[in-house]
Amino acid sequence: MRGAITTVQQRSPLDGALSLPDLFRKVAAIRSSAPAVRDSGRTLSYHELDLLSDRLAAKLGQAGVQPGDLIGLALERSANIPIAILATLKARAAYVPLDPSFPAERLRYLVSDAGIALVIGDAAQMAGIGVTDIPVVSPETEGQALPPLPHIDIDGSDVAYVIYTSGSTGAPKGCAITHSCVIELLRCAVPMLEVSAQDRVTLFHPFIFDASVFELWLAMATGATSVVVPLDIAQSPPDFLALLRQEDVTLISQVPTAFRALAYSYEETGRPPLALRCLILGGESVDLDLVSAFLKNYQGTRPKVVNVYGPTEATCVATCRVLTQADLDGSVRSPIGSALPHLLVEVRGEELEPLADGEVGELVIAGPSVGVGYLGRPELTAERFVVVEGPSGPLRYYRTGDLARRLPDGSFEYLGRNDQQVKVRGARVELDEVEAALRAHELVKEAAATVITTNVGSQFFVACVVLTEQAPEKPEELLRQHMMESLPQFMVPDRYQVVPELPLTGSGKLDRRAVQLMATPLRAR
Repeated sequence: MRGAITTVQQRSPLDGALSLPDLFRKVAAIRSSAPAVRDSGRTLSYHELDLLSDRLAAKLGQAGVQPGDLIGLALERSANIPIAILATLKARAAYVPLDPSFPAERLRYLVSDAGIALVIGDAAQMAGIGVTDIPVVSPETEGQALPPLPHIDIDGSDVAYVIYTSGSTGAPKGCAITHSCVIELLRCAVPMLEVSAQDRVTLFHPFIFDASVFELWLAMATGATSVVVPLDIAQSPPDFLALLRQEDVTLISQVPTAFRALAYSYEETGRPPLALRCLILGGESVDLDLVSAFLKNYQGTRPKVVNVYGPTEATCVATCRVLTQADLDGSVRSPIGSALPHLLVEVRGEELEPLADGEVGELVIAGPSVGVGYLGRPELTAERFVVVEGPSGPLRYYRTGDLARRLPDGSFEYLGRNDQQVKVRGARVELDEVEAALRAHELVKEAAATVITTNVGSQFFVACVVLTEQAPEKPEELLRQHMMESLPQFMVPDRYQVVPELPLTGSGKLDRRAVQLMATPLRAR
């Protein structure tokens, strides 16, 4: 049956799609009355989603939005997010996700740095954080007199979205991705995952992360149903498990840390029957033992488990591996598979020279899903997006900063980072940015952040701080409050450890291995 679906996918609207709105309209014409979005009991058909996004796109045009503008989306999790994304793209603009829960200073920075022309969201909320110099429009269009949406030609090379990731200079950087980058990914990923119109795909990840792009467009590209996961449910594994049952979800994407909590909840609730056929894991090193135990105890037909790897700069996913029992029992502990067919993934040395199989080096990625670069950061773009000699001539590669080795079968084993970037709760975080925020507090003289993993696999983000003499005996809550006001929640350390001084290497640099050991409790070493 799935083989037949794969054949159909080869004749899908993806083949001739020129842009994401073009792809969506082709699918909507075929799946007009089918459910496109489920949101807390509300259902939008493809026709309704097309109409609502057309109306909002017309509203954007009426507000003066021009092709190429960057539009901020300051929205809570709901059907309004896919509506606003489609509307922005239909207006030939690009969207910039703005999480309303972010600190006011962070939001003001993103609006300013991106040069956002207009925000879709709540005007009072934006005014409350000091964003008063650009228009703010509501995503609601019901009862409003709006002109018809004019025909707008959209090119595949147009930027579709700019997602900000943590920056090593202490400021986040915006990564620009085009329509064609996403379409090329989908052309490979849809048949690989055998996604069909019968699937029900969770929209689980916050839309400030590119995993949400993958989740949303796997559904929209195939006429499947996108199931919005409200924030309170996403943060409660038992409630998320109940939603999977209630909505007959067939495909989910999870960061391994989140999946661990879901797997434990599955056991604690008596292994309820689920409709899952595919589980995508990515964003962190996979826990093979946990996956093995989950599959062993799964009630019914076991889902296919796919481990994926890919940075935002290369559009969500660059490599994948369908995990087999041999993988789960094997010695390779973080198998990320092989490159998707449209990409070239290689392991290179410090001088970007090709390395032999088995040698450890930096993963580099070339191909049509490699992004434009960093918004307004030409020097950083030139540093990370480089043109070097490839197998058949010069190619533009993205330097990931991730370490790996190529295995004899051509697949890759992920081995961590080669810089000060870490994965925290599935998101890339620059330690320098967190440390800069810590040092901004008047009580902090020096600070270092690290990630530790306990014997049972739990991950904690720890801040080691050297304090001034004026600091109270127990400063943890003061520091936590300061960090909550300075950075997004996912970048805020779980623990604060006061130390007399930070360990240094012989050359006087921060000894990060010693910091990690310092932050690790003796019982967890």
